[in-house]
Amino acid sequence: MLDASMPNLGVWHNRKQIDTGIYAPMTERIFGGGYHGAFKQNSLTLGIGVPLEAYTSPIPSMQNQIELIQKVERGGFAVLWCRDVPLVDPSFGDVGQIYDSWVWCGYVCAHTSTIALGTSSIILPLRNRVDLAKAAASVDELSNGRLVLGVASGDRPIEYSVYGESFEGRDEKFRQSFEFIKDTTHRPKDWNNQQVAFSGQVDLLPKSHTGDLPLLVTGNSRQSVDWIAQHADGWLMYPRPLPIQQKVVTQWHDSLNAQDEPWKPFAQSLYIDLVANPAAPAEPIHLGYRLGRDTLIAHLNALRDIGVNHVLFNIRFSTRPVSEVLDELIEFVIPQFPKLN
Repeated sequence: MLDASMPNLGVWHNRKQIDTGIYAPMTERIFGGGYHGAFKQNSLTLGIGVPLEAYTSPIPSMQNQIELIQKVERGGFAVLWCRDVPLVDPSFGDVGQIYDSWVWCGYVCAHTSTIALGTSSIILPLRNRVDLAKAAASVDELSNGRLVLGVASGDRPIEYSVYGESFEGRDEKFRQSFEFIKDTTHRPKDWNNQQVAFSGQVDLLPKSHTGDLPLLVTGNSRQSVDWIAQHADGWLMYPRPLPIQQKVVTQWHDSLNAQDEPWKPFAQSLYIDLVANPAAPAEPIHLGYRLGRDTLIAHLNALRDIGVNHVLFNIRFSTRPVSEVLDELIEFVIPQFPKLN
């Protein structure tokens, strides 16, 4: 019988299992097209988060989303990001795209073909790790390897209270769920689902489409930077003034070197209100800027120069029609920072 409290569920892989219940280190991790279209050393690509609309209420209308999503896919955005906001928290003021992240990803997957599907970010300690692993691998397999799995520990006590989970213990549960998902969704070389029928072991299907799910930790998620560098496949952070962000990126690269890890991407979010005047200077807004496209391009170039590899736009605070903003981004900004494949 499956016992989710056990560190080793007897999952059968082509990697050696040790008596302690800890798996031997993985070989090189292999990711699908979603990851490779978004991340490359010394390059910067662009993504955008849903809802693709401007709204002042905590709750968006979610109208015409597929039409707009297909526009950004055709326009060359590398990643479409969705949120994980299970409850309406009056103190937070935002419910993301309203719908459950996995249901939403499945819906969008059926209406797109090339854009990566990113989560920013799944709250690991709130959910059962078996269900999370199965949902994530299912989206990745059905989308032909387009999932980029951003994960986080969560920071809203009310959610933990409703779920009946320990807010103070979320750091440990985050690590447990993270490693479980990473391991159980791994697709060994020459994998065939029929192998499970003859293995005599409990296992989880499906596996990831290509080999591994790329897991990006959001913020610190109550972990050390060294832990993130060693275990994650990238770091998804919040926007900061350029000199401060440069120090954070340097810390990331230093931690990778200290852990003897290869290059891994650094991504960040950025709220933008793109105004009609291309030369308009940047004015601060919540977690971003009101600015013209030329100023935005200059800022993105500066981010790339300090080592940022992906920027996730949020256009919630747009003061212009969203369709116009998307058209301008697609015509003038995306060509400067194109999708990688």
